[in-house]
Amino acid sequence: MATPPAIEKRKYPRFPVQFRSSFSSVNVVGGEGLLHDLSVRGCQIESGTSVQPGTELRLLIHVSQEGDPLEIAVARVRWRQGQRFGAEFADIHNEAWKRLCGLIQDLEHPLAAEGPSGPGRPRP
Repeated sequence: MATPPAIEKRKYPRFPVQFRSSFSSVNVVGGEGLLHDLSVRGCQIESGTSVQPGTELRLLIHVSQEGDPLEIAVARVRWRQGQRFGAEFADIHNEAWKRLCGLIQDLEHPLAAEGPSGPGRPRP
């Protein structure tokens, strides 16, 4: 008998990406990882640093080699499995929110992101 498919519980679509990331929390943990899935409300990170569920992190997403990283003021770790953990974005400052929404829009519509600067152009 076949196993029924898992029910998707997420409200927002996630996009497969590979961005370098770094994170820290006050006196608890700090590390780097590879961000794999991204949505407007969270992400999945692969890291050798052990991060426990419930930990609140300051998260930097290095979207490109140039320019400043996208800063998530507070990302709350929701789960950990092996070397991956899921983080929910709990606090994002206004400018970072605009950048995140623009990035998600580019991921949703990749051809629209190819303007005069080409794919993956930096956002203001």
